[in-house]
Amino acid sequence: MVRRVLFVGLLLGPLTIVLHYATDLGATAEFVLAAAALIPLAWLIGEATEHAAERTGPGIGGFLNATFGNAPELIIALIAVNDGLTEVVRGSLTGSVVGNLLLVLGFSLFLARRDALDRLSSFLSFAAIAVAILLFLIPAIPSWHGDPNRHEIVVLSVPVSIVLLVVYGVVTLYSLRRHRELHVATDEAVDAWTLNRSLLVLGATTVVTALVAEILVGSLEEFAHKVGLSEFFVSAVIVAIVGNAAEHGGAVIVARRGKVKLAAEIALSSAAQVAVFLIPAVVLLSWLIDPLSLGFRPVEIFALAGGLAVTVVALWGGRASPARGAVLLVAYAVIVVAFYVAGDRTDHPEGASANARGSLVSGYVAT
Repeated sequence: MVRRVLFVGLLLGPLTIVLHYATDLGATAEFVLAAAALIPLAWLIGEATEHAAERTGPGIGGFLNATFGNAPELIIALIAVNDGLTEVVRGSLTGSVVGNLLLVLGFSLFLARRDALDRLSSFLSFAAIAVAILLFLIPAIPSWHGDPNRHEIVVLSVPVSIVLLVVYGVVTLYSLRRHRELHVATDEAVDAWTLNRSLLVLGATTVVTALVAEILVGSLEEFAHKVGLSEFFVSAVIVAIVGNAAEHGGAVIVARRGKVKLAAEIALSSAAQVAVFLIPAVVLLSWLIDPLSLGFRPVEIFALAGGLAVTVVALWGGRASPARGAVLLVAYAVIVVAFYVAGDRTDHPEGASANARGSLVSGYVAT
């Protein structure tokens, strides 16, 4: 019954897109409709990933889900950069890493039975995230005083982003090679989709998800203001959860089906991919639009470091259990409260000066 409802619910995606461009629904109606449309889309991404994993193994399956699931976040981030919403971009990306580590992984472990995890794969993701956090400190600390988008912070963010992309390439190549050697393809799973079909469904669903997510984010700001939430809280919690809808749905679905190893791979791969690929990619691509700095706030750095530390401790033994999942969920709730209390920056209001941001490019060229 639930499966049928979700299958019919896939019509909400195209319907949301058509209504957005053909009518004037208003921010509240668009927000609710787009949020509802993301649920069955996330389910379908989870289905396709699970079928792909039958052919490739959980490691590569988790990588595929992270890759396709993070595509909407990249699009959302670049749209926000184009609109000059730099704090929204940084907040949503920080919230995405923390959300995958604590919320997605926490729910997956909480709903799954006790089982062993791929300890080496988990700690590869942890190491990548730890390296990212340390490198983020290079531009972040100077940005805590003055304009976080000023010229020197933006320029300092470029080499940091390049190093992170190199780290991503090395870790990804090693991880994929290792999982390919561990997994031996068989024809036993006769009910599984072919790999080509799984990838086709993943690609098509990701495109629709990105369009629906764009509509939701476009209506999110006005909707959030009506309930009195800060821009930072909206970006770090609500936008991050929306952008991670695919990972949330995919990981929880496969965890409920007893495939906790795949669920953990989805959450951890996505968190690592955001930290060492998506964030630096957004920074470098932003030079084509409006240069973005890695001027993360102290609360964001502490949230990243704290979320990573809790997850490492919880999974140190390489075992999954509902109790460990509950610990991660509690930690996420604490960080959400911290984001709420932190509010918006007071020393540099969002959108302070479009001209000042625009001058970054000319200033960089002059150097």
